[in-house]
Amino acid sequence: MTPTPRPTDSAPDDRHRPSSDDLVVDRLHVAFDGVTAVDDVSFTLRPGECVALVGESGSGKSVTARAVLGLTGGTVTADELRLGGDDLLTLTERRWRGVRGPRVGLVLQDALVSLDPLRPVGREIDDALRLHTRLTPTARRARVLEVLTEVGMPDPEVRRGLRSGELSGGLRQRALIAAALALEPGVIVADEPTTALDAEVQRLVVDRLAALRDGGTAVLAISHDLGVVRRLADRVVVMRDGRVVEQGPTATVLDAPRADYTRMLVAALPGGAPRGRRLSAPTPREHPPAREGHPATAAVASSPGGSLDSATRVTTTSPPAAPVLVAAGLRRVFRGGRGPDRVAVDDVSLSLRAGETLGLVGASGSGKTTTARLLLGLDEPDAGTVELLGAPWAPARERDRRPRRGDLGAVYQDPTSSFDPRLTVGRLLADALTSGRSTRLGAVEPEVVALLSRVGLGADTVGRRPDTLSGGQRQRVAIARALAPRPRVIVCDEPVSALDVSVQAQVLDLLDDLQRQDGLAYLFISHDLDVVEHMSDHVAVMHDGRVVEQGRTAEVFGAPRHEHTRALIATRP
Repeated sequence: MTPTPRPTDSAPDDRHRPSSDDLVVDRLHVAFDGVTAVDDVSFTLRPGECVALVGESGSGKSVTARAVLGLTGGTVTADELRLGGDDLLTLTERRWRGVRGPRVGLVLQDALVSLDPLRPVGREIDDALRLHTRLTPTARRARVLEVLTEVGMPDPEVRRGLRSGELSGGLRQRALIAAALALEPGVIVADEPTTALDAEVQRLVVDRLAALRDGGTAVLAISHDLGVVRRLADRVVVMRDGRVVEQGPTATVLDAPRADYTRMLVAALPGGAPRGRRLSAPTPREHPPAREGHPATAAVASSPGGSLDSATRVTTTSPPAAPVLVAAGLRRVFRGGRGPDRVAVDDVSLSLRAGETLGLVGASGSGKTTTARLLLGLDEPDAGTVELLGAPWAPARERDRRPRRGDLGAVYQDPTSSFDPRLTVGRLLADALTSGRSTRLGAVEPEVVALLSRVGLGADTVGRRPDTLSGGQRQRVAIARALAPRPRVIVCDEPVSALDVSVQAQVLDLLDDLQRQDGLAYLFISHDLDVVEHMSDHVAVMHDGRVVEQGRTAEVFGAPRHEHTRALIATRP
């Protein structure tokens, strides 16, 4: 999508004259129990404009945005924090209820948590209309369908009656955006609104936010996706450690950054970076030694800087190894009860070799995650087979698979939801090392420390709980847990989609390093085509449950044959 040219701050446009509807943030300071989280942050957001806050996790972006809504829970001070004629620092909770929703809408990243799991999404949108408008029930129903249609919700009449747990991640996010838009607020605060959405849905969401902006709505966007920022924002505010390090027109900040920190963020983008090139600056912990005697060791030792191209990732002399994972003719049908059956996966065949990465891409609902579940043995195919290391894997009885479970690992998008919150990191890894027999550290503590070292974490992490770690640290723990049983294949399902750009770069480099050291095979599922192109040797494209195209990455991305692949690639920033 080609972005519409936007006026710069210096353009003689009426939108940039002082306005009574401006959101003014002047020298904002937020502290929690005396600890400063945001310090001296200033910017102005005007009607018909988008300002994007960017920076690493913990930089203060979300705290700044929540201060605009009175939702920080900390101590907020400022020389000025004003929306139109209202001083936001003096609002009572009762007056805040007249601001949140009717005047400022909020779109959060995690729709599954943000939406009420007990209410249909249409009821949730209707409640906002019932509380804040005088619309009749018939008019409210029409408005619910209207906003669901505006955000690209397929079959909105049916979807409005479903609960959040019955929708895919992309559909949940669209429902959340529809709820924020229902009251037509003058300001939208969008905190990572496109995280984990496929490229096509991401484009729809960004287009919708851009249309709101062009129609006079002010948009405050928080995003780690600089491609989205470039397409949507008029101005960018770069934050680090709670302070602004640089701000200005989007093109100026992203194309000619002045601050070293901003240049680091831009350099970490995977777009255009060839296979094997590091995205982040290496640290001592990111280069643990390869296992002795492993076939990948010689190839790494012979590669300058430890970076290999896709043709020499495992060995430069041996012929291609036999596939470690083979799927043939997989089919999965979900029975519809009183409704029609849904074919989620239809005649899917894939092959994966040691030391290689197969990227799996496609729109939400295309069958990627269902395919991953079939390969992991978490669901049984209605037809077709899976072989792991040359032996039958699915369909099979779980008791027959259990002794081989360690050969196949998984890393998911949200590790927190798969961690037992009662356990420390050390006990989580002890559980993985003992195949679930024990969570006691005991004799396995040296192995736990060694695992943490392999993923760039120190021994001080052993006693910490996951909820005390940053997003990047939690994902490293998830990777360590996947490595514990020494797998040959790892399924990575959106492993970096929720991470900011610099942490994403570190995790991608880590996965590359581990692959070179251990000869791991990855199935890499992601909606981010730049990430897939950077990480994958081969790519398979799914649409409506079928693989419509597959081949070497450069060939598929450079000269796509199928119309759906061409449409998917056309959505890239």
